[in-house]
Formats: sequence, C-alpha cells, structure tokens
Amino acid sequence: MQGEGQAIGGRATGSMTGRLLVATPALKDPNFDRTVVLLVAHEPGGALGVVLNRATEVPVADVLGDWSDLARDPAVLFEGGPVQPDSAICLARMRHPVQRLKGFHQVSGAVGTLDLSVEPGRLREGITGIRVFAGYSGWGSGQLEQEIEDGSWFLLDALPGDAFVDRPDDLWPMVLRRQGGMMAAVAYFPPDVALN
Repeated sequence: MQGEGQAIGGRATGSMTGRLLVATPALKDPNFDRTVVLLVAHEPGGALGVVLNRATEVPVADVLGDWSDLARDPAVLFEGGPVQPDSAICLARMRHPVQRLKGFHQVSGAVGTLDLSVEPGRLREGITGIRVFAGYSGWGSGQLEQEIEDGSWFLLDALPGDAFVDRPDDLWPMVLRRQGGMMAAVAYFPPDVALN
C-alpha cells in the first residue's frame, strides 16, 4: 500500500512535507553533495526545504544572541541551501506536539518552523531546541518530482531527531544505513567513485 508522498512508478504523489530528501551519488550539484534535506513545505507550486547536515562555524549567539540558549549542539548556523543565504529559517522541536505555541508552524509531529520575531523567553518551556538555517533549498512546480524520478534524491521518512542530531556530518550515512538492504550499502559509497 502506497502512503501519502510515496513514489508510485517513480513519481512522488501527494505532499512530501516533513519527509527527507537524501542526495544519491548520482546527484552532481555540489550544493547538495551528500546532503539530507528536510522538506518544510511542498505544494503544487513547488517545495522548500533546509539542508540538515551543513553546519557552519558561526555561533548562533553571534547572530541571534537571545536565541542561543535554545540552540542545540552544535549551536551554530547551518547552510540551509543556496536560495536567499541572507534569510533565516528556524526549526524547533516541541516538548509536547499537541501543545500550541505562538509562532510555531508544524512540519511533522513535534518538529516545525519557528518565527524568530517571537520573544524566545516565552518559548523556553515549550520547545526542546532549535536549529537556525541561513538560506534554504527551493524547487519550482514539478521540479523536485522530476529530480526524484531522475534518481537525484531518495525520498525517505524522517525521524523527529534528524533535524537536531549532535553530529550533523554523520546524518547522510546514518539515514541511509537505517533503511537496510541495498540502500544501506549506498552509505559506504566513496565520495568520488572514480577513486575506487
């Protein structure tokens, strides 16, 4: 039985919001080499996501001082993608997913986007942590679906902790290994197959 957002005959159907895009070795765009993208929005007009495994060395405290106490380790900005690198998208994980918080927009389960104009002190009791992304990844209408069909991305289910792992560099192989079977073997592909 195919669920919402799963591939049928190679084409993704339904909303993919809250799912992971995991770059395949066939994806040659250096912006997305070995990346894991969380889709925070997917509609007929296009899709928007943030790269979960590209930490920078810029501390959140240097850019958003009041928010730094809520930032999960590593408490740095992340490169969310090549679109609008001067903009910020904040992901947060709620303590109680059924709770309503001002400025929180659910993506999947307890994970959602958070409006950075809200006073951070009012949110301390409601969330377990945040990640701040500079820029985002975006696709026009049908573009992402075509890239998935062309074999550039694996479309996989996300776990609630994926966006907040302590070692983001390990996320790409970790997500692939937990799939099992042949997909787990992809986690061991060398970065440049020509060197193998």
